[in-house]
Amino acid sequence: MARSANQKMKLLYIIKILTEKTDENHCMSAQDIIAELAAYDISAERKSIYDDIECLINFGYDIVKVKARTGGGYYLASRDFELPELKLLVDAVQASRFITQKKSRELIAKIEKLAGPFEGKQLQRQVFVAGRVKTENESIYYNVDRIHKAIQDNASITFTYLSWNVNKELQPRREGKQYQISPWALTWQDENYYLIAFDDEEEHIKHFRVDKMSHIQELSDQKRKGMEAFREFDIAEYTNRTFGMFGGETETVTLSLPESMIGIILDRFGKEIGVRKLDNRMVSVRIKAVLSGQFYGWLTGLGNQVCIMAPEYVKKEYLDFLKQILGNYK
Repeated sequence: MARSANQKMKLLYIIKILTEKTDENHCMSAQDIIAELAAYDISAERKSIYDDIECLINFGYDIVKVKARTGGGYYLASRDFELPELKLLVDAVQASRFITQKKSRELIAKIEKLAGPFEGKQLQRQVFVAGRVKTENESIYYNVDRIHKAIQDNASITFTYLSWNVNKELQPRREGKQYQISPWALTWQDENYYLIAFDDEEEHIKHFRVDKMSHIQELSDQKRKGMEAFREFDIAEYTNRTFGMFGGETETVTLSLPESMIGIILDRFGKEIGVRKLDNRMVSVRIKAVLSGQFYGWLTGLGNQVCIMAPEYVKKEYLDFLKQILGNYK
C-alpha cells in the first residue's frame, strides 16, 4: 500500500530531486534519477523518466537536457530566486537585530534550500557579522503575527511593556500595569521593529518596540481608536523625524550648513524639505524633527559647521544640552 501511494507521487519526487541535487554545473542522468527515486521506494524505468521530464517541462518547469557522451543528463535551470537575491536576504536576516541568533540560523537554513545544492554553500560563507547585537526575545515573531491580526480585525490590544534593569533582565514597566492601545502600523527603524499605535488612554499617537512587548492579547470586542489621527498619517515622515524612535515635541527647525553636507540632510529627511542658498557656499534647510536628546546628539555629530537658525527656543534647548554635557567634564 505504501509503495503504491509513493508511486503516485513520482512526478513530485522527480522535481524535488532536480531542485535539491542539480544546477547548470551538475546534472543527473535518467539512471541517476531512477536510483534517487528508489530511495523513496518508487520504481521507474528509463522511458518513464523521459515522459515524466517532458510532462514537467510542459507544465512550466525550466528543465534543461544536456547532451554529452559522458556526463549528460538533466538539471533545473531557473529558480524562484537568483543567488544574488538570496545573498541579500541572508544579509538582511543576519544583520537584523530583532531576529535572534537561533531564528537567524533557522531562516538562513531555509533560504539555502531556495538555492541549488552547491550555490547554497556560498550563502553559508557570508552569514558571519562580527559583534552583531541580536535580540534575545524569541516571542517577537508571534508578537508581529498577533499585531497584524489585530490590525486586520480592527481591534485594540493589551500588553505588558518591558525594559532592562541593571541585572541585565527584562522587567515590566509601570509595575506590570498593562497598556491598552489601538495598533495601526508596523515599521522597521534603526534595526528594530516598532508598532505605531494610538494610545487609548492618553489619546495620541505613540510607538513601541515590538521585542519589548509581552503577553499581547487582542480585545476582539473593542474596535480600534484613532482613525482621525491616522487618516493622513505618514509613517515614513514620522520615522524620519523621530530620532532613535524617542518621543518628543515635533517642531520645524531651520539649520544652516555647507552645501557639501546637503546629502546628509536629504538622506535623513527626504527631498521634500525646504532648501535655500546662502552666502559663502552655505545653505539653510527647514526640517521637521522630534526634539529629543537623540536629535541634539545627531546634530552635534555633524560638527561645528551646522547651526540652528530657528526657532529661538530650540537654539536655547540645544545650548543647554551642550552645557550639560560639558558640565560632566568639569
